[in-house]
Amino acid sequence: MSRDAAEAEAGMKGITFPAWRGKHYVTLAELLVRLGSFGLDLTWRVEFDEIVDPRCVEMGRRSAGAGMDMLTLLSLTTPFLQLINAEARGFAKDKLVLVLTEFDSSLWDVRAVDERILSELRHHYPGAKEL
Repeated sequence: MSRDAAEAEAGMKGITFPAWRGKHYVTLAELLVRLGSFGLDLTWRVEFDEIVDPRCVEMGRRSAGAGMDMLTLLSLTTPFLQLINAEARGFAKDKLVLVLTEFDSSLWDVRAVDERILSELRHHYPGAKEL
């Protein structure tokens, strides 16, 4: 992550919640859908510690360039794709505004500059804790 991105992320507020809700795994695709219009105009870049599916290769390829729009990212994460140690960063123009980090298929951390995003996710994932 660049120094500018690290500084932007440091100024964000965040929540954390388990990726497993009973027997249901919260996928990146599900989080993207929960973002609704908040994520539609963002450019997305995704990084992985582990390539678990051929779609990860395509996400990595698109992330290395100018990034991808939300609908492209959504198409690459559905149907069901469980990630291991991955981070999706959403940019508005060149400004980092949203970071979705998945840890070991067990935990999601969400950092955002817009509190409304966190409120929406708290609504869908009760028990989310502040970072």
